[in-house]
Amino acid sequence: MSEPGEVYIKDESIRLGQLLKLAGLVEDGAMARELIQTGQVTVDGEVDTRRGGQIRTGQVVALQGQEIVVIQGEPEIDVPW
Repeated sequence: MSEPGEVYIKDESIRLGQLLKLAGLVEDGAMARELIQTGQVTVDGEVDTRRGGQIRTGQVVALQGQEIVVIQGEPEIDVPW
């Protein structure tokens, strides 16, 4: 697996289903619910079937070979000047 992608959140935590949508790993909440309930999503290497489970800064979420790490704050913008 490659390096995890980064997803920035404003608060200290985010619900698992919302995170999957924010990261672009699913199209909508129905798809997120199905994938989570069928055990296809892991949080820090453990299957998590709680769609409303709180994901906190630093946790790594994986779905179908794609990993994302949750970071609190705003992404740094690389400007050329």
